[in-house]
Amino acid sequence: MKLINFTKDGHTRAGAIVENQVIDLNYAYQAQLKAEGKYRYEQIAAAFVPNNTDELYQGGKESIALANGAIEFALAYPDSFDKKLVHELSDVKVEAPVIKPGKIICVGHNFRKHIQEMGREIPSNPVIFAKFANTILGPQDDIPFYPISDQLDYEAEFTFVVGKQARNVSEEDALDYVAGYTITNDVTYRDIQRRTLQWLQGKTVDGSAPMGPYLVTSDELTNPSGLSMVLKVNGEVRQDTNTEDLVFSVPKLVAFLSNLMTLEPGDVVLTGTPGGVGVAMDPPTFLKDGDVVTIEIDQIGVLENKVRATEAVPVR
Repeated sequence: MKLINFTKDGHTRAGAIVENQVIDLNYAYQAQLKAEGKYRYEQIAAAFVPNNTDELYQGGKESIALANGAIEFALAYPDSFDKKLVHELSDVKVEAPVIKPGKIICVGHNFRKHIQEMGREIPSNPVIFAKFANTILGPQDDIPFYPISDQLDYEAEFTFVVGKQARNVSEEDALDYVAGYTITNDVTYRDIQRRTLQWLQGKTVDGSAPMGPYLVTSDELTNPSGLSMVLKVNGEVRQDTNTEDLVFSVPKLVAFLSNLMTLEPGDVVLTGTPGGVGVAMDPPTFLKDGDVVTIEIDQIGVLENKVRATEAVPVR
């Protein structure tokens, strides 16, 4: 399943992309329950297939399975309900596959080639930092470039979303705790990142985590290793790697992180960026207004966003 949130007529709801159509998952499940003669179908649907993905992930595999069944019903009986079940993809705005995750955990120095280009040693433990929900953008949004720096950089990131509560999980069981996979651009203001030893300042500016184009659920993408990753700026290849180059794989990260903290459904983990970032080029080459950043990961899809110069956020 390709999960998204989508906005139509000012309302944002959970959906799934099927070819060039978007299925409203909550309405589709309501329609299915009503057709089966169920009472309180609205309340049942709200509990098991909610109208936003953040709550949908909390339902785990059961909710994903029910949503899959609802998709089949909606495609077979698109006009069977008083609410619209199926939209044309071109008629909606596609949002990120998560809205307000409890945690956005980022992993630094996790691709061997990137570690080499930065002149560092392979870490013995994952290097982790954070972004926050204010950074999330959808696949159809522009990347805001605020006049707080002229060193705006890109980072292609293979990303996974947690599917059920995880604490002290083993590597062998780790993938059972993953809801699915998506792409994130860990947009970074390099000079601000390096003002202190902690990277947080340059990583958490509003709109610095475009995400999408959707989340591919783990029942479809069962093996997160061996996936090609390519980032282009205005069509020029800047980053080109494979998830096999990860120092710490998805199972290792789930095990490591769940030993430190409880991972909750909907938490997002960015697994690191490969070699080829702008700051490491000779000379350093940063993003500018109008640049188009395209990231493609095998079996997931393409995330493309345009950089747009933006006025500074007013101080209140």
